[in-house]
Amino acid sequence: MEKIKILGVNISKLTGDAAKTIGGLLEDGRKHLVVTVNPEMLLAAAKDEEFYYILNRADLALADGVGLVFAAWAMGKNIKRITGADLVKDVFKLAEEKKLKVSILNWEKSLSKNNDIEKTLKDRYGKLAFEVITVNRDHNKMDKEASGEIIFTNLGAPFQEKLIYHHLKNWKNARLAIGVGGALDFLTGKIKRAPKIMRLLGLEWLWRLAIEPKARFRRIINAVIVFPFRFIVWRFVNPFRYRPNVACLAYKKENGGYKIIIVERTGEPGHWQLPQGGIDNMKIENAALKELYEELGSEKFKVNKIYKNIYRYKFGQRKEEPKEYALMSQKHRGHKGQSQSLAVAEFIGSDSDIKINYWDHSAWKWVSPEKLVKEVFISRREATGIFLEKFRETAK
Repeated sequence: MEKIKILGVNISKLTGDAAKTIGGLLEDGRKHLVVTVNPEMLLAAAKDEEFYYILNRADLALADGVGLVFAAWAMGKNIKRITGADLVKDVFKLAEEKKLKVSILNWEKSLSKNNDIEKTLKDRYGKLAFEVITVNRDHNKMDKEASGEIIFTNLGAPFQEKLIYHHLKNWKNARLAIGVGGALDFLTGKIKRAPKIMRLLGLEWLWRLAIEPKARFRRIINAVIVFPFRFIVWRFVNPFRYRPNVACLAYKKENGGYKIIIVERTGEPGHWQLPQGGIDNMKIENAALKELYEELGSEKFKVNKIYKNIYRYKFGQRKEEPKEYALMSQKHRGHKGQSQSLAVAEFIGSDSDIKINYWDHSAWKWVSPEKLVKEVFISRREATGIFLEKFRETAK
């Protein structure tokens, strides 16, 4: 299925019936993650790299928010809006028809308690096989494993997507799992849906604000003000700007010499590089320490030297760079390229302190300065050579 990127996240360009598409996923013998994406989730994904990673690996990412439809129009595309409240009803009906069991992982603090959900499903879907399991927002722990072919959870983003991602492979019978947010509360009647005319006009947010002003105010501001602003910058401003970035040359002293750490990008075997990331209006030193912690799981680094804006490149213009990577980079951050500073940092811990995150990297290793440039991916070598010379100046 064709997808378009909005703020770097893949959104499925669904043209037909969502239930029919999901029916197809249920029949192909694999396990599938379905996400219903709204503007607030895209804003959260910009700050939460694990959430960003999970959203972009969903098999089906449905647009649940009129803001995404407007954003697609601004890109010359059409996407179909599928609300979680409507999707839930369609999938329950589909499960009843196909005689598939549904597991509902119900948040312990949900408005709809287990007995509310059980009563509603028995009344509306008399032949449906289901179970309701209480869960909390710790995705590392589940007191009882789900046994259904279809899994719903209402933990809210990003908790529900993280729980599904980390458990889906272990749910023996699961074919498809969906994070549905507050959709079950509409089904049980705990929250009243907006009148149909408001839903058709994309004004459900106004209805929710009217009936829950304190609870919804910040979320509505994010959806109707912050998201459009961020989208305009991403789509129409960033393509003309270089993204401020910091590369981290982290080293340790060993046997009278030095070793430098490099990491291998997740999903790209052989793509080794220095840890690096966006500066995001931070001081360069703070951004470097943050990036080292996020990528290597350790705070045992000491920044010794900062070199500002010593390398700049445009996405897609390095001849050695794979076309797929160039396009991914440009669409992910929306910038024309990157302006890189360098942080030279000493590692003062032990190797057992290093714990890479799965969404950025698949491996790490120490290499000698003499082998560094040849060890990194070919499109990284020019910049790495410049960074290495600065390191040698610092290490004298």
